[in-house]
Amino acid sequence: MAINFQYNKTAQQTLEKQLKVRERALPTLKNKESALRMEVKRAKDRSQELDSLMAEKLVQYDDMVQLWGEFDTNLVRVKDVTLSVKKIAGVRTPVLEGIEFDTAPFSLTTSPVWVPAGIAIISELAKTGIEKEVFRQKMMLLDFARKKTTQKVNLYEKVQIPGYQDAILKIKRFLEDEENLSKSAQKIVKNRQQQMEEAS
Repeated sequence: MAINFQYNKTAQQTLEKQLKVRERALPTLKNKESALRMEVKRAKDRSQELDSLMAEKLVQYDDMVQLWGEFDTNLVRVKDVTLSVKKIAGVRTPVLEGIEFDTAPFSLTTSPVWVPAGIAIISELAKTGIEKEVFRQKMMLLDFARKKTTQKVNLYEKVQIPGYQDAILKIKRFLEDEENLSKSAQKIVKNRQQQMEEAS
């Protein structure tokens, strides 16, 4: 990254301030990145656990496939999903607070005896599926923030900080060279004046 600067003390001081800001921010950004990385892993692990749990439950109920054909799908539905927001390392993530199901009335005498159990099974599967989706969304949000933070860490660490250090070094060398040239010029002028005084 090319940093635009002028070869003077004011530019040097401005660059030094910018460098300090980035050097102070870098450890915080690295901590945020590692915290986000851990949270992404947790959310991913939980999402995978829920995936496995869902698969296990579906296998458990495989022997009931024929009964599901008789099940009235209008008996149970998700009425409401309550979510809240929790900030993790500055990132707003969803938290599942609760799921409300709406169960339609049915006759216990005319319906098959397993219908109440079927409603419980459907509710349980829906709850697991919704929870898995919430964790998947959480993982995506955290992973996006982690990638952005990693980009910023890399920008500071590999581009801006070395760029500012290089620019400051160039200004210092330029100012030192200018000072040395000025001193040399003063010596030359002084020596000429002395020679002229001695000659006259």
